[in-house]
Amino acid sequence: MPGAAFFPDAKLNFAENLLKKTGPSDAIVFRGEDKVERRLSWNELHALTSRLQQLFLSLGVKKGDRIAAMMPNMPETVAAMLATASIGAVWSSCSPDFGEQGVLDRFGQIEPVVFVAPDGYWYNGKAIEVADKIAAVAAKLPTVRKVLIVDYLGTSTDVAATVEKAFALDEALSPFAAKPVNFERLPFAHPLYILFSSGTTGVPKCIVHSVGGTLIQHVKEERLHAGLLDGDRFFYFTTCGWMMWNWLVSGLASGATLLLYDGSPFYPDGNVLFDFADADKMTYFGTSAKFIDSVRKAGLRPIRTHDLSSVRTISSTGSPLSPEDFRFVYEGIKHDVHLASISGGTDIVSCFVLGVPTEPVWTGEIQGPGLGLAVDVWDDDGHPLRQEKGELVCTKAFPAMPIGFWNDPEGKKYHAAYFERFDNVWCHGDFAEWTAHGGLIIHGRSDATLNPGGVRIGTAEIYNQVEQMPEILEALCIGQDFDNDVRVVLFVRLAAGVELDAELEKRIRAKIRSGASPRHVPARIVAVTDIPRTKSGKITELAVRDMVHGRAIKNKEALANPEALELFRDLPQLAD
Repeated sequence: MPGAAFFPDAKLNFAENLLKKTGPSDAIVFRGEDKVERRLSWNELHALTSRLQQLFLSLGVKKGDRIAAMMPNMPETVAAMLATASIGAVWSSCSPDFGEQGVLDRFGQIEPVVFVAPDGYWYNGKAIEVADKIAAVAAKLPTVRKVLIVDYLGTSTDVAATVEKAFALDEALSPFAAKPVNFERLPFAHPLYILFSSGTTGVPKCIVHSVGGTLIQHVKEERLHAGLLDGDRFFYFTTCGWMMWNWLVSGLASGATLLLYDGSPFYPDGNVLFDFADADKMTYFGTSAKFIDSVRKAGLRPIRTHDLSSVRTISSTGSPLSPEDFRFVYEGIKHDVHLASISGGTDIVSCFVLGVPTEPVWTGEIQGPGLGLAVDVWDDDGHPLRQEKGELVCTKAFPAMPIGFWNDPEGKKYHAAYFERFDNVWCHGDFAEWTAHGGLIIHGRSDATLNPGGVRIGTAEIYNQVEQMPEILEALCIGQDFDNDVRVVLFVRLAAGVELDAELEKRIRAKIRSGASPRHVPARIVAVTDIPRTKSGKITELAVRDMVHGRAIKNKEALANPEALELFRDLPQLAD
């Protein structure tokens, strides 16, 4: 399966397919919290892409060179990606909230020739300055010829003056007038993006995705599974360090307007994204399972406070959406909407299982596999399972498979990541189950499944029970090696004013026993004040498991709140 070639004689350009549309209508609407609002027409997006293309060419950027961006989710980021792709260079991005080492762990591996960064960004109503971080990162990227500082806080000229080889983007673009963009036609398998694994178990893997594979997969998913139409208003809450950003910008290929939001989804309050949906007639509202759960737990009911008549689809990803939150979407956000829980990953810059607009939505289930993907669920011996839990696999090659990993010339790391478990079959690392309706349930990551008494249990099954309880804001579950077996340990972050006493522990255990099974009931329940998560908001079960077992945590830079890990060190509750 690695090495399968699709459309070997085809030539195309990714950016050309995203910039087919012209005219004065909105291509991008951008909100940076309540501080910045901007609109770019299709003609203005073409013009900005043209000027960036000319700038990159003047810096000697050529086919295959890497351009790295530590950027907020703003219009210049989209245009810089399009300009990169138009030349046949390779785009890679992360968000500006990454620490210095986290940025270097990523971009240091791929040797970029241009580094794009903002003068700062807004988060929770505060201006976050990043000049020192840019200077420190740029100093350790010897291949970078030019650092381009994008204006967001209004200080790009000042920041550029403090960084070697840096120019404010506006100044760097000043010699170039807009003209038609020149699109370099490239092989189907030419590299387009380098994405990075989360890095919570070591230095991030650099996953290389192709021009053609990314385009054909995204257009299939967005046109057919998401029902995206020309003129739709397409939103996904994401940062530039998550593959959902790459997925979102492909909406341009369908003629959709991109609605970009950068900042906290709860600033100034939990209504901000619904306000955006109202004001700009959003048709596709994409977010995370965690956001939906947080809205429910905050007691918000957008169904009563907002006119969401334009919204046809609400999409959820990042982690499994609980049955409780499925019900909340229909009861608390909108009655008549296509709720599409989707799952895939950075590994394929797309989805294995996602929404199917022609099929009913069943509580707690993802509707079906992606068109053209031979998705199945197998047991440990490689036999297909029906309505039993096993490994999510793809048994035939597909265009969105990575070209490979960066700096992996013999493909050993690539093969080990996906093809070691089953010969010539992609093993994705999700613990999954077919349903009676032909849909799927993702029970969590395979490497985070619990094995008490040798029976595999998905962590999502436990979260689905305990996170229904108003006393519990969120939970994290691990298997602790204990007494020659594995015991289930549940960590809970409690609502304000709640204490974990014997009565609450008893109710938690009863809820899990009745809603899941006796095997799911934790041996220990421990209250913690915070739960560590990645930059894209996913809880990090493996890092907590390592901390509990006294193992070294290899890459804390990948975490949004690494200080939370200390809460799990040497806990007396887990000593006996």
